[in-house]
Amino acid sequence: MSNYILQMKNITKEFPGVKALDNVNLNVREGTVHAIVGENGAGKSTLMNVLSGVYPYGNYEGEIIFENELCKFKNIKDSENKGIVIIHQELALVPNLSIQENIFLGNERDKRGIIDWGKTHVDAEKYTILVGLNEDLNLLVEEIGVGKQQLVEIAKALSKNVKLLILDEPTASLNDNDSEKLLQLILSLKKEGITSIIISHKLNEINKIADDITIIRDGKTIETLLREKDNISEDRIIKGMVGRELTERFPERNTKVGDIQFEIKNWNIGSSIIPDKLIVNNANINIKKGEVVGIAGLMGSGRTELAMSIFGKSYGNYISGEIYKDGQKIEIESPKDAIEAGIAYVTEDRKSQGLILEQSIKNNTTLSRLDKISNYGIINENKELDIANKYKDKLNIKAPNVMYKSGQLSGGNQQKIMLARWIYSDPDLLILDEPTRGIDVGAKYEIYNIINELVEEGRSVIVISSEMPEIIGISDRVYVMNEGKIVGELNKESLSQENIMKSIMQSTKGE
Repeated sequence: MSNYILQMKNITKEFPGVKALDNVNLNVREGTVHAIVGENGAGKSTLMNVLSGVYPYGNYEGEIIFENELCKFKNIKDSENKGIVIIHQELALVPNLSIQENIFLGNERDKRGIIDWGKTHVDAEKYTILVGLNEDLNLLVEEIGVGKQQLVEIAKALSKNVKLLILDEPTASLNDNDSEKLLQLILSLKKEGITSIIISHKLNEINKIADDITIIRDGKTIETLLREKDNISEDRIIKGMVGRELTERFPERNTKVGDIQFEIKNWNIGSSIIPDKLIVNNANINIKKGEVVGIAGLMGSGRTELAMSIFGKSYGNYISGEIYKDGQKIEIESPKDAIEAGIAYVTEDRKSQGLILEQSIKNNTTLSRLDKISNYGIINENKELDIANKYKDKLNIKAPNVMYKSGQLSGGNQQKIMLARWIYSDPDLLILDEPTRGIDVGAKYEIYNIINELVEEGRSVIVISSEMPEIIGISDRVYVMNEGKIVGELNKESLSQENIMKSIMQSTKGE
């Protein structure tokens, strides 16, 4: 009898043309927080899908031993019946159902086939208290923030008598405050005897809570580090993930910043939901040729709304403002106008707003400028194939070929496809909204290099990021936003987390 609650032995999983897992071994000690780290496409989520029954027994090679019993899960229900519950990065909640209805969805409290609402409420209250969610249980899930939705998912898992909780990128969409609360909750569940597996690219969080760390690279187990006896510094983990030392997180850039290329003046955008509410309030910014301009601010500060409204007024209700390019006023009424004016926007939501997941890499790459590969409305497929292959190689998109469906790739590779699409549109100004969210340090470094190449060509880049070290590391200049207003402008010399937060706090005090 070992103290392992879970052993996965020699797990091999293949897809057409790809060996996603190659004899992977994972041993999870009972009552610990076990982290799984690796680059995008390393096989982390595939391994968890094997464990949870998303990929059923017979669909892979190897053995799953849970609580010293050989398991042959045919579906998720089988694994949940054993106490293994997975919470995916894309939350599986129904927005227009209440908190309590979501907690027991598929696991209803009933009497003779009729839902017992009294027991539902009492039990839901018990689990929400456990996870620290203090909300009216009749509230619809769509009425609460993403951080609280994560707590609903964990309450839902606890209601299934969870023994092993799997969290896939649980903090990817959370702000720092909500992330910290979630990490503390995982540690408190550990005290209650619940074992957790966490997949995350945020190595500082892994460092904070993990007892053991398994590193996977290219579908293979590299090693497992134990906090009690191994060096688990971020640099040590990165070396295992990427197979080499990564001495600099942000590559050097030697770019000569030129004259102002774009100016946004007196920009006002109204909410599309709340009448008379200004989401962007009299914003003034400029971007020079060969410059990376960061936009920092807390969630809800108006950063994304500003970016989307610049890109052809694709958010909210335009009220007033002007856009200038090379000193000349330009009129932009739609995304098509924006593209023609040399403006491109890479959305933060690659799955629902960015890519057509059922379409190939090839089709997604050329989508922004089909006119460049068409004659009289007919697409030249050979030209399209050449272009897609060119960008696949240039951006190091890891896939068997460009006919591969975008939805089958890892988050980092999907991000590169979006970048390929908008670089192909030949923009003068590229707006990147959370360009590295949910991707690993190796892929981040590649994206930073792509940004450097763009500005070295004389293009302008705006980067929106919730990660302050990233904003500081890649920007030449940063605008700070709070409640829809530009409340600070910091040059490279004055850039620091303290000065960004000072700009935000001073603007709040001034109201």
